Amino acid sequence: MAAALCVLLFGYALAGAIGGSIPASGTKPPASTPTVTIWVESNGIHTAIIVPKQAAGVDWRPLFPARDLADPRYGGHDHLAIGWGEAAFFLETPRWRDIRPATIAAAAIGSDRSLIHVDHLPRPRPGDGARPIRLREADYRRLADYIAASLAPAGQVHPGYGAYDAFYTARGRYSAVTTCNAWTGAALRHAGVRMGRWTPFPTTVMWWL
Repeated sequence: MAAALCVLLFGYALAGAIGGSIPASGTKPPASTPTVTIWVESNGIHTAIIVPKQAAGVDWRPLFPARDLADPRYGGHDHLAIGWGEAAFFLETPRWRDIRPATIAAAAIGSDRSLIHVDHLPRPRPGDGARPIRLREADYRRLADYIAASLAPAGQVHPGYGAYDAFYTARGRYSAVTTCNAWTGAALRHAGVRMGRWTPFPTTVMWWL
């Protein structure tokens, strides 16, 4: 059984590496084109997309208001880090030491409970580890549409890990195929960013940026 599990995990890792290395179409905007700068961050397990609160006609403040935070003063920051993931994994693992094999296994098998995690933060600075991407304004609006469509209508708001973040009920089924990083890759592909066709791991997202 242990050998079968090892083979399964190796096969999954290999499939993810292959899927992440096959490029989907994407182009960079010319220097003269009006653009919006976004960023992608990774903590080694989970990726998130950082967007300005207001740009190219998109205003995130009505969807993610400061009143949803434990300390609304953090709502004064001008950027948001947005990521999608499985509800139990998000809510039950505020620290890495809280991760349990049962939680990972349940998420990998599949869960219909998903959340959007939103951090209010200042614009990233060089050296923060977030990687910038310039998007045409129309492509940025496509990204915004994809993110907004991932939110469940009239969903619940859950407290975040600190005073600066919150969780929102999302759409979509989480699984070993549709991971948080696969969502990030899909969102970026929707915006025309050159990205792997399947990005289940943070590395399969970040190596394109």
